[in-house]
Amino acid sequence: GNVANQREHLILLLANMHARLNPKSSSAPMLDERAVEELLAKTFESYLTWCKFLGRKSNIWLPSVKQEIQQHKLLYISLYLLIWGEASNLRLMPECLCYIFHHMSYELYGVLSGAVSLITGEKVRPAYGGEDESFLNKVVAPIYNEIYAEALKNKNGVSDHSTWRNYDDLNEFFWSADCFKLGWPMRLNNDFFFTSTKNKMSHETKIQNSQLPRGSSSAQNIVDSEVPDQSQQQTISVTSQQRWLGKTNFVEVRSFWHIFRSFDRLWTLLVLGLQILIIIAWHGLESPLQLLDPIFFEDILSIFITNAVLRVLQVVLDILFSWRTRGTMRSSQKLRFVIKLSLAVTWAIILPIFYSSSQNYKACSARRPKNFLGMFCLSKYMVAVAFYLTGNVIGMALFFVPAVSSYIETSTWRICNILSWWCQAPSYVGRGMHEGQVPLLKYTSFWTVLLSSKFIFSYYFEIKPLVEPTKEIMRVNVNIYEWHEFFPQVKSNAGAILAVWAPIILVYFMDTQIWYSVFCTIFGGMCGIVHHLGEIRTMGMVRSRFCTLPEVFNACLVPRSSPKEKKGILPSFLEKKIFKDLGKSERHDPTKFALVWNQIINSFRSEDLISNREMDLMTMPMSLEYRSGSIRWPLFLVAKKFSTAVDMAANFTGNSAQLFQRIKKDNYMFCAINDFYELTKSIFRFLVIGDVEKRVIAVIFAEIKKSIQNSSLLVDFKMDHLPLLVDKFERLAEILYSNKQGLQYEVTILLQDIIDTLIQDMLVDAQRYVLDQINYSETLISDNDGAFDYYKPELFASISSISKIRFPFPASGPLKEQVKRLYLLLNTKEKAAEVPSNSEARRRISFFATSLFMDMPAAPKVRSMLSFSIVTPYFMEEVKFSDEELHSDQDEASILSYMQKIYPDEWTNFLERLGTNVKSEDIRYWASFRGQTLSRTVRGMMYYRKALRLQAFLDRTNDQELYKGPVGTEREQNKRNIHQSLSTELDALADMKFSYVISCQKFGEQKSNGDAHAQDIIDLMARYPALRVAYIEEKEIIVDNMPHKVYSSVLIKAENNLDQEIYRIKLPGPPIIGEGKPENQNHAIIFTRGEALQTIDMNQDNYLEEAYKMRNVLQEFVRHPRDQTPTILGLREHIFTGRSVVFLTWLSNIQCLLDNMRLLLCSVSSLAGFMSYQETSFVTIGQRFLADPLRVRFHYGHPDIFDRMFHLTRGGISKASKTINLSEDVFAGYNSILRRGHITYNEYIQVGKGRDVGLNQISKFEAKVANGNSEQTLSRDIYRLARRFDFFRMLSCYFTTVGFYFNSLISVVGVYVFLYGQLYLVLSGLQSALLIKAHHQNMKSLETALASQSFLQLGLLTGLPMVMELGLEKGFRAALSDFILMQLQVASVFFTFSLGTKAHYYGRTILHGGAKYRPTGRKFVVFHASFTENYQLYSRSHFVKAFELIFLLIIYHLFRKSDGKFHVMVTYSTWFMAMTWLFAPFLFNPAGFAWHKIVDDWSDWNRWMMNQGGIGVQPEKSWESWWNAENAHLRYSVLSSRIIEVLLCLRFFVYQYGLVYHLKISHDNKNFLVYLLSWVVIISIVGLVKLVNCASRQLSSKHQLIFRFIKLLTFLAVVTSFILLSCLCKLSIMDLIVCCLAFIPTGWGLLLIVQVLRPKIEYYAIWEPIQVIAHAYDYGMGTLLFFPIAVLAWMPIISAIQTRVLFNRAFSRQLQIQPFIIGKTKRR
Repeated sequence: GNVANQREHLILLLANMHARLNPKSSSAPMLDERAVEELLAKTFESYLTWCKFLGRKSNIWLPSVKQEIQQHKLLYISLYLLIWGEASNLRLMPECLCYIFHHMSYELYGVLSGAVSLITGEKVRPAYGGEDESFLNKVVAPIYNEIYAEALKNKNGVSDHSTWRNYDDLNEFFWSADCFKLGWPMRLNNDFFFTSTKNKMSHETKIQNSQLPRGSSSAQNIVDSEVPDQSQQQTISVTSQQRWLGKTNFVEVRSFWHIFRSFDRLWTLLVLGLQILIIIAWHGLESPLQLLDPIFFEDILSIFITNAVLRVLQVVLDILFSWRTRGTMRSSQKLRFVIKLSLAVTWAIILPIFYSSSQNYKACSARRPKNFLGMFCLSKYMVAVAFYLTGNVIGMALFFVPAVSSYIETSTWRICNILSWWCQAPSYVGRGMHEGQVPLLKYTSFWTVLLSSKFIFSYYFEIKPLVEPTKEIMRVNVNIYEWHEFFPQVKSNAGAILAVWAPIILVYFMDTQIWYSVFCTIFGGMCGIVHHLGEIRTMGMVRSRFCTLPEVFNACLVPRSSPKEKKGILPSFLEKKIFKDLGKSERHDPTKFALVWNQIINSFRSEDLISNREMDLMTMPMSLEYRSGSIRWPLFLVAKKFSTAVDMAANFTGNSAQLFQRIKKDNYMFCAINDFYELTKSIFRFLVIGDVEKRVIAVIFAEIKKSIQNSSLLVDFKMDHLPLLVDKFERLAEILYSNKQGLQYEVTILLQDIIDTLIQDMLVDAQRYVLDQINYSETLISDNDGAFDYYKPELFASISSISKIRFPFPASGPLKEQVKRLYLLLNTKEKAAEVPSNSEARRRISFFATSLFMDMPAAPKVRSMLSFSIVTPYFMEEVKFSDEELHSDQDEASILSYMQKIYPDEWTNFLERLGTNVKSEDIRYWASFRGQTLSRTVRGMMYYRKALRLQAFLDRTNDQELYKGPVGTEREQNKRNIHQSLSTELDALADMKFSYVISCQKFGEQKSNGDAHAQDIIDLMARYPALRVAYIEEKEIIVDNMPHKVYSSVLIKAENNLDQEIYRIKLPGPPIIGEGKPENQNHAIIFTRGEALQTIDMNQDNYLEEAYKMRNVLQEFVRHPRDQTPTILGLREHIFTGRSVVFLTWLSNIQCLLDNMRLLLCSVSSLAGFMSYQETSFVTIGQRFLADPLRVRFHYGHPDIFDRMFHLTRGGISKASKTINLSEDVFAGYNSILRRGHITYNEYIQVGKGRDVGLNQISKFEAKVANGNSEQTLSRDIYRLARRFDFFRMLSCYFTTVGFYFNSLISVVGVYVFLYGQLYLVLSGLQSALLIKAHHQNMKSLETALASQSFLQLGLLTGLPMVMELGLEKGFRAALSDFILMQLQVASVFFTFSLGTKAHYYGRTILHGGAKYRPTGRKFVVFHASFTENYQLYSRSHFVKAFELIFLLIIYHLFRKSDGKFHVMVTYSTWFMAMTWLFAPFLFNPAGFAWHKIVDDWSDWNRWMMNQGGIGVQPEKSWESWWNAENAHLRYSVLSSRIIEVLLCLRFFVYQYGLVYHLKISHDNKNFLVYLLSWVVIISIVGLVKLVNCASRQLSSKHQLIFRFIKLLTFLAVVTSFILLSCLCKLSIMDLIVCCLAFIPTGWGLLLIVQVLRPKIEYYAIWEPIQVIAHAYDYGMGTLLFFPIAVLAWMPIISAIQTRVLFNRAFSRQLQIQPFIIGKTKRR
């Protein structure tokens, strides 16, 4: 199977490359050498780089005989493709494949040349050969087994990354020359094949059975392989000497220090910048000249001491984090670490010493004159700094010449190697990534301006306002505290200073993200304008510029017959970016545009976006007979213009020339009049068959033409009767269109009336113009007036059953179309402005028109375009809706009824299209095409094939044939007995250029289980014959009475509605080892074809008009210089879920920044709108700016297009290691950049995409993305990018990837730091003392910093890019209006809630792990989520944190000493955040305040809380199971993370410590004993809980009375204690409230610490009361949350308001949403 598959693969590659060559080879039938050479270069570019890096010679040897060279090249390419095709999971390890190819190519050449081995003296023979499946069993299987064994150690993501080797570790083993110690044949006793010392015995067993062909189809092979040969036995004997190699080159340690280690240059800049700003503010700098003051200058230079310390820290982190790679670390790398550390420590010691001895400098400066030059007096410290900066000067020089830097990194010269070795750790990837001079200048300028703005703002609004208050605080002496102060002797009130400065410093470190958003908005918007984005925003603009579309269409989308002349750089730029090359003297032929436009309109009709009438109005006539003259535009452009022209002519007061001039100014009006003239002339020619009548009509038309030519129309005709004449024509057209036999008489009367009106009422001299020109016959009599008196018979009347008119018309044909066009021209007036009425059709037409004005490569002919494939990974999602799903009304609202309400116009169009022949299958597809289903995706992607066939037809057909269309031309050719029909030819060309493979991982299992999804997939293949499906087959075979599983990758197609196997590739074992989606893609990628590969998710869509631009996009791969050729083409996405409330999905890895994409037009759910609008900022303005000028766009999922040959040889289109590659897509972008690829972004084409539209689904998605970004933070890819990028590109990388999430975390942490700082000030009494003694408002300076945090919390940052992008595309007024509407729909609440989701999951995953794929589902989300479900999802991420904020705010409010106005100003945003985190899930929950749902939720909540957990009980069923699962991540957390978790938990003890000294019962006693005594309460509570718990367990069942008596005694004891304390110690009600505020946080802190220590204590008696207390806490929090919701639900108006806000746009469409949201009952 592999040989046949790769044979087809190679033939198609060569055929496509051969077809593209220009000029063509002289020997046409022969394969052109240039095609072979091109494929050879692409295939082995990576291999040759690998050989060069390892210092080995390539084993691609070519013979000296010229005739054999091409054959040898083809054999080498074939060998690599065969290795790649059968490598299974090894395809994700590209250098491993290079190693295998290196040895096998040597053997291949030896066999071909008959070489003799120097070792054996015999002819060279393959090391692995002579047996069936030898390569799979003996080469792939051993390495696969190692991958599999290491993956098992991952323990489904809970193991620490340092304990097992992932794909990267195993692949990077081949980055060192040590890999050649494996030998060939491979030595299985090499350390590479050793998994761990703990499972030595299992490893020995694996070694013995390493030749076991997992899944061998031959039983004999398995039996034979179980007998180890001599070499295997030798391998087993030396197993004891093996050791586990450990990690290779990098260890993914769970630590926030990765942020500093990877981006140390950024943090150094921020820290040194902060130091300089503080020094300047402290000295009170008033003029820049003061910087030259010696003392001041010396203080500024102290930053280099800080820099030296930071370098020590960076080197120490590098050593610590690389410690576990010491087993594979080369000695040169160890030496580098030693030297680096020694130098860093030396400078960290030398610089402070010299600085401290710089008093001599001050004496020197005192003796100098006070002029400008006298200020310069070099001290020893300055000289030391000068030496210290020497290396930086060299780096700065190289920064400005990136080409030199790239050369040094990639050169093999020894001096270059030494320089590279010192600057960066040696690495196979990440070398030579520097951009060119122009891009470097662009992003350097951007960041220079941004950082300047940031530092100026920070100085004036963050740092400087704090300096004076700090000095005042330091001068105040505080001796009296309101609690027990441990360090009363600390000078300068250090605690107060820390409380004031800490939040400001955090804001200082994160506000660069804010500045990035602002600058990205401004510059990204400017880039959009330059790229013509939004040039055509509305259908009105489409109409006004439609006349220019054929010209730009021909310029962009029609292949040029001759090469385009080259222009200078400036003219070319102006033409592409600013002006389009329009207005040439030669008018472009609109024929091809008309044909394509009609196909697009037909696709709209087939998708039911438009009705039959709208299709007729929008179709462009294609008729050869009436092609002369002006272009015949679609009727929706000209229909209204005709009636306007009639009114103008009837009332015109000037002369004919002026009338013609006014008409010709409007192209559409002129076209409408010309259309009417030509159509009536043509129809009359067919309609009228009487000789006299023909002469009359001919004379009238001749006179009209003569009047027009002589500009005497207004003289020869009375135009005031023109409207009456048009009315008669309108009625005639209506009758002709109906075409009914019984209306012949009425047609005759109307024709007579028309002639009568023309001759009697309009012609000025009828006698001269008509009557005198006709030969009188005996049947024609004239009266004295010269008009017709009577006719014998009358004109058009029948004589003796001989008709003078031909009516009715033929049912079909050109005449029928002409009558229809005339009818629509005359009957369509005002309605034409609303065509098409469907908003989606209007959006698509507008974007298509806009894209034609953008800069896109010229289209090649189909034969010369790059070939491409699409791969779509599919798991178990919906293929198409079943009848049961569509019509099920058990929840009061079926999917079908819902869709009929959401898409009423499309449902009407659907019924109109099919008429009475509507079948159940048609309805299923109609509904499925409006959901996030596989059917929708396949339909959209198969438009590519349809577009290619149309383009191929246009390429090979002349203009005469175009008017006949594809069918007509084929019919003509068949008449000429052409050997191959046109249709077959077009199909062959389309198949050569395009293939589509769906990787249905579970298809085999679904088919064997009788799953309906399998049949639906087969139906899809039958519907689209070119579609292919790849799946993983798992079979069991019995060998020696033992079952063995056989795994295969199988490719199938549909044949007679059954699946038929095409290829079967055997696998070494189960291919899904790592993350599911990338492994699924990897197994199917061998069945893809072509030079480009588009990755499409199964919830995407495509459109015919966009598919037509695909060959232009693919030209991006060849239009750039070789060193700048893109390896990934980023494409724009349109979020179609904005149109409905259904369906969701993965956001590619948004990767960063503001999360992603496009505009909604008729959204039902506000959340769908928020998500859709929010994404506009990323997938348009964000990605545009990332690609250019920042040059850090990566791969964010779909629908990017890969350079297939580039990625095929470099590890594939995603990474698959478990957990660390959770966001698998973005790693393909990282990998591409690290391997010197380039990624661009193209906005002239778009692909549809579904998104999450319910809060729970959005939150799960954002949690998954935050998890993914946490793992990226720890990854080697981010580390290498950050260290290898130049400084400013590194900044771009940080703030658009993990930096966004880290800054989100900092913004949330900043709120807590501020509030805990204030808690310290108010509880310790420092705030009171400082205000009283110093009489100043020390809090004043915090306002600016808090404003920054409020800005983030309100989600306005997301709004900036959003408003800019919508302004570009819709107009700024519409954008502002949408933004205001969003705020009214509480968008700020959504964005603030989203901020909490990101911060929680990002921080927790870095500390403890637990990253996992979170399925969001892609079905309906407009239903009520129960209170229990919301509590499970948001309890720890939002509710607990919100309660903590509320506790802090209450305590601050109770004990503050500042005035109330300032208190509100400081804390309002925090109250908003707390309330948002508590109640957003219920605010955005449909029917969240419906009383009957609240009652159900309360019962469900109590049932969930009381259910017993245990083994097998799901978290959804029981609180106990959920509690265990929620805290499971702490069980597997590393020691350092547990320690950090415990330290963070200690903050909860501050409440009790501070508040007990404020109790009246303490009588102002500040002794530490008071705090210790307060713990008696905690111990008592635990003791009572333990007592009741034991009594419950032992007495409740058999001794119920005794148990109740014990509970009564306990209650009485507690009440008695309160009474005694109240009487004896003056315990007040306020004291009880304060005690609750003190002890509740303490209890929670203890619970968190106990969870960390659970493995040590869960088997002791103390664990049961702890679990009971934890249950009480959760029940209490849930009850507190539930109470206000229940109160609001009691008021019906609240539910009505909520539904109106959430589903505002549904009301505008009279959609009854209530049945949908309250009918969805939760069933457990």
